[in-house]
Amino acid sequence: MDNHSSTAGSSLPRAEYPRPQFFRQDWINLNGIWTFAFDFGKSGMERGFQASTGFDGQILVPFCPESELSGVGYKDFIECMWYQREIAIPANWQGKRILLHFGGVDYECEAFIDGQSVGRHWGGSASFTFDITAFVRAGQKHNLVLYVRDDTRSGSQPLGKQCQAFKSYGCHYTRTTGIWQTVWLEAVHPLGLQSVHIVPDLDGKRLIVTPTYFATRRGQSLIARWSTPTAAGEAAAPAASGVPVILNLSEVRPWAPEDPFLYDLQLTVKDEQGQIVDEVASYAGLRKVHIEGNQLYLNNQPYYLRLVLDQGFYPDGIWTAPSDEALKRDIQLSIRAGFNGARLHQKVFEERFHYWADRLGYLTWGEFASWGMDVKTIPSARNFLSEWREIIVRDRNHPSIIAWTPFNETWDTGDRRQHNRLHIDAYELTRSLDPTRPVNDASGYAHARTDLWTVHTYEQDPDELKKQLALHDGQPFRNFPDREADYQGQPYLVDEFGGIKWIPEDRRPFADNSWGYGEGPRTLEEFYTRLDRQVAVLRSLPHISGFCYTQLTDVEQEQNGIYNYDRTEKFDMERIARIFKQ
Repeated sequence: MDNHSSTAGSSLPRAEYPRPQFFRQDWINLNGIWTFAFDFGKSGMERGFQASTGFDGQILVPFCPESELSGVGYKDFIECMWYQREIAIPANWQGKRILLHFGGVDYECEAFIDGQSVGRHWGGSASFTFDITAFVRAGQKHNLVLYVRDDTRSGSQPLGKQCQAFKSYGCHYTRTTGIWQTVWLEAVHPLGLQSVHIVPDLDGKRLIVTPTYFATRRGQSLIARWSTPTAAGEAAAPAASGVPVILNLSEVRPWAPEDPFLYDLQLTVKDEQGQIVDEVASYAGLRKVHIEGNQLYLNNQPYYLRLVLDQGFYPDGIWTAPSDEALKRDIQLSIRAGFNGARLHQKVFEERFHYWADRLGYLTWGEFASWGMDVKTIPSARNFLSEWREIIVRDRNHPSIIAWTPFNETWDTGDRRQHNRLHIDAYELTRSLDPTRPVNDASGYAHARTDLWTVHTYEQDPDELKKQLALHDGQPFRNFPDREADYQGQPYLVDEFGGIKWIPEDRRPFADNSWGYGEGPRTLEEFYTRLDRQVAVLRSLPHISGFCYTQLTDVEQEQNGIYNYDRTEKFDMERIARIFKQ
């Protein structure tokens, strides 16, 4: 399944359908040229900007104003800004529920239709929707304005790797403000599906589809149909939110990196007269992840993870891929380098990325952009938990995601009580929303309650690395043994290592703040030798069940990628793949 807008052949940027696992025909892509204004004095509301019919500047949505692709390229801090464009509601949307979707807006926003507020949202990474049915009329045009606030230096909002200083440094990079994913309109019957939760049951040879409706009436029903090129089946049930439809599969073919097989799904809602009121196209993978002892299992077989750290930054789009093809290509580049998946690092990737991971057979860990917030404060915790809930619900149907990672590298920041409270809350929230996947509460450290035990080490000397990671009195290396829970035999993974700095000769000098871990190799052959020996150390220790190498590409001044920032090759990729697959 690969759904595109009716305008996919036009000049619209990112014209493809943004939510391919929940596709409807009636939708309009709102990407393209919008007007905009920065509001450095934070006085726009007083000046009536919410009713503006056009600002002086122009910006190409969905690219953030910091990016070159937006046509703006403003790199300094932007605490407030406004967007505006006209929207036209088709006449044949009469009687439908009309939804305004935002793939991502960083950080807080409020939308206005013809000067009237239609909704607010907090969170720079989660997708969200405003129901604007009461504010628009079919067959008419309306004025849409979006107000954005993004205080990256507040300490209470998640940033990921966005830099809190003017100039990027270390592992902190250019900021993203405002709209950074597709904006779109959709028409849905008032009795239509709001969402579905699809749980694969490999052992039971079935898919469990649990719907949520906007509204239901007596006599309404849901028909769920699965199909493959050689088989098909269906099941039906009275429509009730939270009541599942069970799809028993006569053709059982598990989803795995070696065979990323997907079942096509068609979800049809009928009213009491048997008339179709809603149709949604979807897909699912029959995939199981579980833990036995200290080993992670995929489809009931032990599975060694060869992951790479992927930060999802682009030279011209920052957090936004320049094209759908670029998302796909990043996965293909990683697979070519010998990895079977990625830890998606300090960024919530857009749904199209997960779609390509599902299609291509690429394992991922879903991670939140937790850096930038003070994990010991109550406002930070409140901001984190509400947005993390939205992210899990949006992405939990993707078979390629095999673990959740709410935090990265957190430790005792002066109040261990609040630190642990938030980590345990995040763990329990994640497990309640999705008990089918393990949770790595904090990548690296400091663990409070976790299903996976992860550590970070950038020891460059392979001999010293082996001494560090070897068992001592039966216990593995831990980053902060005096600040975290006791290790209880969970699967043990080194989910950050390497980070070997290498800059090709034709790219030197790159920047005055170029950066990588440790002392970089002096020659290309020394790079290969060091990498080969580091990976060999990890593979030689039987208590280690997987690794994650830092990183897939260079990002701005951080130059320790397997590829350059522009995705061109640094190395002999066949040799690199042999090293990681050893």
